[in-house]
Amino acid sequence: MQTLAQVLKASNAPAALQDVLTTTTNTCIDICEALHKGSLAGILGVAGNENVQGEEQKKLDVISNDMLKSDLMNCPAVRAVASEEEDDIVPANTDGEYLIAFDPLDGSSNIDINAMVGTIFSIYHDQSTQPATEADFLKPGSEQAAAGYVLYGPSCMLVLSTGEGVNMFTLDPEKGEFVETQTGIAVAKDTQEFAINMSNQRFWSSNMQSYVEDLVAGKEGPREKNFNMRWVAAMVGDVHRILCRGGIFMYPWDSKDPSKPGKLRLMYEANPMAMLVEQSGGKAHTHTQRILDIQPEGIHQRVPVILGAANEVDKCLSY
Repeated sequence: MQTLAQVLKASNAPAALQDVLTTTTNTCIDICEALHKGSLAGILGVAGNENVQGEEQKKLDVISNDMLKSDLMNCPAVRAVASEEEDDIVPANTDGEYLIAFDPLDGSSNIDINAMVGTIFSIYHDQSTQPATEADFLKPGSEQAAAGYVLYGPSCMLVLSTGEGVNMFTLDPEKGEFVETQTGIAVAKDTQEFAINMSNQRFWSSNMQSYVEDLVAGKEGPREKNFNMRWVAAMVGDVHRILCRGGIFMYPWDSKDPSKPGKLRLMYEANPMAMLVEQSGGKAHTHTQRILDIQPEGIHQRVPVILGAANEVDKCLSY
């Protein structure tokens, strides 16, 4: 089995991109160690303030964000960072070659119950002699140089793509490094498993309600087969399940808050997960277009998300 460093060295990834990935994943190992200490280190609970999204921050949201921001700004290859927890982008090294956007702790509401959380990241190549601005980050997801996430579960896992398929790595806690454990991830085109937050059903469009009603109707309904529903309440966990055993994940448009056309952030969640799913043979769309084709309008833009098994995504969109 190869280590992450060995896999990157043997890949076509430029040396500067390898440096950014190494810095990111090493910091995630440090975040994993902090998570394992939990209450013993006094890091659970709320931080007492809200982030730019208007969400209550957990202590570990702030801690993990500060760790990633600090380490990445000290990486010479990083030109600037953007975080779900930061109001604005944070310029780093003017002569750096890469921009990185990240959700430092996806699913942070799960922290206090010791449930699944993770770090999601998206990397773009962007070289200039000028200090970075928000406009530099506003590239469609199809231009990502790399995307991935680290899942802090029973074992700590890294899922990564540099545009040549998707590989999974598992953290060896004794050696403190990620080891490749699965290559060439492929998502089956058909599925009998779906993930959606059913508590929002009354806010969905009538078409989405009809689609989910047909799934729930099972073998006796128009789909003529039974479906299982799973919901982790952390995108990183739900997407990981799809990459491991298939399925479809949906956080559709809803009318609950007209100012937010979607729940999930394009730059920090939808784009990197869409790249991973597409690199695995799946599809990733909003209700109107391919996610990786969206021209971002702002770093904190939200979008609806439907991703996973290709044929099931098509079936959902047909509604």
